[in-house]
Amino acid sequence: MTLSPKEIAGRDLDPKRFQREVVEGCQPLVLRGLTADWPVVRAAHESPGRLKDYLSAFDVGGRVEAFLGDPAIAGKYYYVADLKGFNFERRMMKLLDALQIMVESLERPNAPSIYVGSVPTGDSLPGFASSNPMPLLGQGVSPRIWLGTRSNVSCHHDTYDNLACVIAGRRRFTLFAPQLIGKLYVGPIDNTMAGAPVSLAASADAADKEEFPLFEEIREQALRVELEAGDALYLPKLWWHKVESLAPINGLVNYWWDAFSAGPDAPYTSMLLSMIAIGERPLAERQAWKAFFDHYVFRTNGHPLAHLPPEQHGLLGPLKPENYARIRARVMHMLRGV
Repeated sequence: MTLSPKEIAGRDLDPKRFQREVVEGCQPLVLRGLTADWPVVRAAHESPGRLKDYLSAFDVGGRVEAFLGDPAIAGKYYYVADLKGFNFERRMMKLLDALQIMVESLERPNAPSIYVGSVPTGDSLPGFASSNPMPLLGQGVSPRIWLGTRSNVSCHHDTYDNLACVIAGRRRFTLFAPQLIGKLYVGPIDNTMAGAPVSLAASADAADKEEFPLFEEIREQALRVELEAGDALYLPKLWWHKVESLAPINGLVNYWWDAFSAGPDAPYTSMLLSMIAIGERPLAERQAWKAFFDHYVFRTNGHPLAHLPPEQHGLLGPLKPENYARIRARVMHMLRGV
């Protein structure tokens, strides 16, 4: 049986409903038709050439990094066998030149695949965001654009909340919950294709049962969904996702933001610091620290000072308006070793 994320009508949402009914659940949710009225979506529906012409009106000649792959890889950008290198070429070029290669590939069945990802529209396509507005998010959340021919992007996670809006073609998402990380066989975290580590097992077209035996236990827990142009997917932080672009030319606009941030510090930063402070200590000590993290940070059993009146909670009181800055100052003081 194929599992799918829940769906709602995207056009019915306003910012408050989006926060309350979509974001606060911290579960993937499909928003059908959210951006169907965007001019870029209408242009892409007409033809790939019309999409190129529409984006050209905003282009300022900026250069972007493109992935180019031999026809033999069929758009699957991945490692080579020893995980030290990759099966594609990185090349800097103008965004419009990359788009032109995509359009020309329609007449060449054996053309190389090409993929341009995570391009801030404010830098390369100023004016795009105001012409294709996203009213569900605040002014400070800026869009990025992803364009390419047919591709298979390896299963990875983001450390920010993600609203992914298909603007051209069709995309298939395969999702795994963060809690399944121990059975996904994660690759290197510092030698990656595009910043995030990938799941070696979930990225494989047919994962080897002997090489990835634990993955067999969770394979059927994946959520799968296909999105058409105009549809969107909300992905909470840390959800693993493999993204397949199924049409000859595909486009996506996404927004990354931290929906629950109380300040400038990211949870991922805390994890990296914990890795060097705790990761190689003896098992018994790691278990002791785990108990303290569960108590003070993850609060498995509720607030750690629930037995005291609120006025006695001190640094463990509400982070705002003052405690965030107090704790941060203490941490920075300790990191400086003063």
